[in-house]
Parts: sequence; structure tokens; C-alpha cells
Amino acid sequence: MTHYTPTTETEVAEAVTAARAARTPLRIVGGGTRAGYGRPVEAPATLALSGLAGITLYEPAEMVIGARAGTPLTEIEQLLASHKQMLPFEPVDYRPIYGWQGEPTIGAVAAGNFSGSRRISAGAARDSLIGLRFVNGRGEVIKSGGRVMKNVTGLDLVKLQSGALGTLGVLTEVIFKVLPRPETVATLVLRGLDDARAIAALSAALTTPYDVSGAAHLPATAQEPARTCLRLEGFVDSVRYRAAELARLLKAFGPAEILNDGDSIEIWWPVSELHPVSQDKNDALWRISVKPTDGPKVMERVGRAVSARAYYYDWGGGLIWLSVAPGGDLGAAVIRAAVAELGGHATLVRASAEARRTIPVFQPQPQALSRLAEGIRRSVDPDGLFNPGLMG
Repeated sequence: MTHYTPTTETEVAEAVTAARAARTPLRIVGGGTRAGYGRPVEAPATLALSGLAGITLYEPAEMVIGARAGTPLTEIEQLLASHKQMLPFEPVDYRPIYGWQGEPTIGAVAAGNFSGSRRISAGAARDSLIGLRFVNGRGEVIKSGGRVMKNVTGLDLVKLQSGALGTLGVLTEVIFKVLPRPETVATLVLRGLDDARAIAALSAALTTPYDVSGAAHLPATAQEPARTCLRLEGFVDSVRYRAAELARLLKAFGPAEILNDGDSIEIWWPVSELHPVSQDKNDALWRISVKPTDGPKVMERVGRAVSARAYYYDWGGGLIWLSVAPGGDLGAAVIRAAVAELGGHATLVRASAEARRTIPVFQPQPQALSRLAEGIRRSVDPDGLFNPGLMG
């Protein structure tokens, strides 16, 4: 198997040009921490980007940072933390669910649009991605976007690339806007609520003016009762006031315990690393996105027909992480029927390679949208070099 390990953008372009001349499809690899995401890529050559690393731009006053695609995410986060800044969208770490080693890279975060709990207040990864460079299927280097947010006409290549998983080109550099790191954090915890009541509490909190930056519900386990969690961030006096007011407004749902700083962080890091659904790597794992108030309805319908091992809600109930027992279609028919009826989509995030070859991993698209997506792919990668089969 051919293995390309470029360390510069020019070498990436040369590798793509060589692969195109040889008609050799490429599997694009970053840190290898999400190797089980999507359908298995059947490609005879690998293009590894871990050597394409380094910060290329950081202007704390302008709140923008740029880096080559293979730069470890930890390097980005440590630099930002030293200036009391952060990536707005709270990147989610998939290593616990797959059990992989290695380091997530900033290019993979951009390519996958992988966003954590703060998405409800700060938007998704693609909303903070303001510029990038990539190599298309012709071996050409393309630049899109820049250092400031601006309106665009025609195809917005920045937004298209975020979520394309490398099927629209090889990202070589990405630029993100950043935010100040909050002075303090507090979490309100309501205990013992069932799913419907918990999502009602989260929905009520999210309609207030108190800037909730995290809203999750962790159902009861054998170890502890259900916890409904609401995060507030900002200046100390502001957080203290908002927490007290929010607790008062939610008193109909029960007394709220207020956790500060370290205790609050202890609630959220397992959520951001998917710990509640990561215990058994043999279980299949679904990521279900629906209207928040429909989350409990989906779980009620799915739970009657599927052997659910563990699940929890994020994004105010709009995101459900569901672990199911292996075997059969892994609950695909029931899950997709539920989201089709209520509106939404479901992604099979973890399953065996054999299962991912036979069960659609991503939500099936309407025919018209599928044709449009294929047309865009062919315009950027006419020979189908990049991650063939990954997205179905």
C-alpha cells in the first residue's frame, strides 16, 4: 500500500497529483482518532497529514487562529488557554468511544464539523471556521475565506468543507475565530427527573435570557439518579446572579444544586468525551438529532423495540447519544422510522466494519439533494480520489 506523509502543502498537492495520474484513490488520515467514523474506506493508498503541523497565525487581539491541518488539537487549545481564549464550539473527543490512541487534529475537527455541548450557544464548528486552504482532486491549491467573517455568494467552500469528512478535498490549513475563556463556570443540577420532565426543564431554561451554554440530561443508572444539567459561564458576579435566578425560575422542577468551577467541570468533561455511552466498545452507537422537545418521544418509540444499553441527551434534548446491543440491523429501521416521522436524522457513529458496509451509516438523503451533493463532489474531485465510499 502506498503511504504518503507530506509535511508541506506543496507535498500534499504533489501526492494528489501522483495519485490522480496513477488512478489511485486515497484514504485521508489525520490523527487516526476517528477511524471508525463513516463507512469503511476501500482505498489502496493513504495520505497521512500528521506531519503537516504548526500554528500559522494567531492574533489574540483579533481573536483568530490558524494552523496546518495536522496540528494536534491540544496544541491549539493550550496556546489559546495561555491567552485566556478558547475555541467556541467545545470540540468533542471521540477517542473514548472507539478506544483509539493518538491525538485529534484541528483539520479533522474542521472536516467533521465535530461540535460539543457549547454548540447551543456558540454554534457548530463550521460557524467558527472562517477560512481554509485545501487541495482539490486536480492537485490544485484552493484558498477560501479569510481572517474575518463575511458574506459570500455562490458556493461557500468553507461551510461545504466542514462536515464533508475530506471527500471534497484535502484540508491543509484552517482558520477559526476564537472567544475569551469565561472567568468562571457554574452548573445547576436537577435530580431525579424522567426524560420528558427533564427536557421540559432544559427547554424552559433555554428560553430565559440567562445565556445557558450547556444543557444535558443524564438518565438514571445503577450508580446514581438522573441528572439534568444547565451550565452558565462568564464573569463571577454575572454567573452567581444568573444561577440564582435560573434556580428560582425552575423551582417547579425541584430544588437545583449549584456546582461551581471544578465541580462544574467534573459534570461536563464526561459529557464532552461521551463517557456515558463509551463503556462497551462492542455496542453500536447512534447519534440522533431531532427537535429538542421530540427527544423523549424518539427514545420512547425506540426503547420499545431496541435493546438500549445507555443513552443521554445534549443540546437541550436535540442530540441523543444512544448505545445499542450488537446484532441485526442495530436498530436502524426503528431509529430511522422514528426520526423520519418526527423530523431529524440519525448517524451510526460506532459499529463493526462489516455492519458499516451493509447498514447506511448516514441519514439517507432525498434523491434531489443526493444528486446535488454528487455534483458538488465531482466538480471538486472529478476522479473520486478522496475517501471513496466514506459517506455512502
